[in-house]
Amino acid sequence: MAGFEKELAVAKTAAAEAGEIARGSYAKLSEKDIGEKGVNDLVTVVDVDAQKAIVSQIRASFPDDFIIAEENLDPEVNEGCDPENSRRWYIDPLDGTTNYIHAYPMFAVNIALEVDRKMSVGVTYGTLREEMFFASAGSGAFLNGKPIKVSTISAANRTLLGTGFPFRARRYLDIYLKSFRYFFNNSRGVRRAGSAALDFAYVAAGRLDAFWEMTLSPWDMAAGVVLIEEAGGRVTDFFSGGEYLDRGHVVATNGLLHDWMTNKLSEIFTKGQDYNIRDGF
Repeated sequence: MAGFEKELAVAKTAAAEAGEIARGSYAKLSEKDIGEKGVNDLVTVVDVDAQKAIVSQIRASFPDDFIIAEENLDPEVNEGCDPENSRRWYIDPLDGTTNYIHAYPMFAVNIALEVDRKMSVGVTYGTLREEMFFASAGSGAFLNGKPIKVSTISAANRTLLGTGFPFRARRYLDIYLKSFRYFFNNSRGVRRAGSAALDFAYVAAGRLDAFWEMTLSPWDMAAGVVLIEEAGGRVTDFFSGGEYLDRGHVVATNGLLHDWMTNKLSEIFTKGQDYNIRDGF
């Protein structure tokens, strides 16, 4: 783990603490514990408490790093920190909040560190199964301490794919369904778990062969980028470029399937269009 030992250790500790908070309230939330940030965009007291725990861990060890998180941060968190800092943390304390609210057991903690505009540390903690996926640049990817690799499947009709619906930007549903129809008809199967964090991690571990989704936020993707690249896979936007964090649409594969997927997606979607939630609903 040369180069990012401390950062990785802090991220893993923070993810485990956030996961413990989530487990403690699992299937116990009441309506007063749930709020709505926007259309189909929910937040719970668990999201907020877990994020505070993660931020506290990071800030204690790296006081000058800039932090970007899904839930609103207290202003003092980044006080005195340069938003253009070469070190930026991305935090999603509870990826799969809707699943969590309904006691559907697919949710995770996502923590990543970007250094000099390269995703360098990624941790995804599958909370209920206590699966700690982690990776750092140049050091490989691991699940609970054991090395993981992407799958070696190259034949489309043998693939198991992951995806997610644009539930926060339903104006894109029709064009998304064109991609779904193609991949559904040309693969062994498609799964929609409701947690992009776990989808990325499962591609890294070879459980899924590839994953595509649109209208994602940077904290949904950041940790998974490190996991997949260190596990031997590939991550791009729909057009084989590197603008997925900004654009919100992403393809993550074992590498062998990447051209097949991006070739089809580039036929369906329009290059230059963000397809992100900021475009409206």
